[in-house]
Order: sequence, then structure tokens, then C-alpha cells
Amino acid sequence: MKIEHVAIWVNDLESMCAFYAQYFKGTANRLYRNTEKQFESYFISFEIGARLEVMRQKGIQDKMTTPKTGYAHIAFSVGSKENVDQLTETLKAAGYPVLNGPRITGDSYYESVISDPEGNQVEITI
Repeated sequence: MKIEHVAIWVNDLESMCAFYAQYFKGTANRLYRNTEKQFESYFISFEIGARLEVMRQKGIQDKMTTPKTGYAHIAFSVGSKENVDQLTETLKAAGYPVLNGPRITGDSYYESVISDPEGNQVEITI
């Protein structure tokens, strides 16, 4: 068994798609649009077979309740400490907030945590 994909609601569909494609080497499919439901999404595929769906729907904010609970972050393994450091610096230079790290966590992970364009937390790990 494997996780087929993870999905997140976004405001700026194009910006979020471009972010994950550019910095995490994803490849996006063509825009899916359901005009009746006013829903749009992209699936972004990554080299290991994982996929992330970024979705937007008119009025979705009105349907969400607060406080919101659920997934806390998405994590990408980049293969080495040097790659964690390099991608973190690249994202920082591009203006994305580094929330933590790079560091060794209490459970011995080497990671950094950044915010994507809409404030979702992204872990970058070995």
C-alpha cells in the first residue's frame, strides 16, 4: 500500500503550482477545471511517484470552520545534509521564510522548515 497523493486548498493556484514544481522538482499536469463546481486543481508529480494536488474552489473559505485541524506540514527528502542546506538557502534568498533550522531535531532528523507562498509548512529533510 502507498499514499497516492496529498491535497491542499490554496488561494493562488498558479503560484503554488510553480513553487512546488520549481523548488521540489515536481511536474504539474494540465489544469483540471470543473466549471459547474467552480473547482480547479493541478496534480504535481515527483520523481519517486508521490503526488501533491493543489486545489482552489470558489467559496471554499466560507465552508471551512475555525479553528482548523489537520495536516501540519509536508516533508521532502532531498538526500543529504548538503542538499538540505542548499535548498534552504535557495528558498531563503528567494524570500521564503525559514521557520526553523537547518538543525538536528530531538529525534535525530536533519531538517529545516520553510513556509510556502501561502504559509503552509514544508520540511526539508535528508
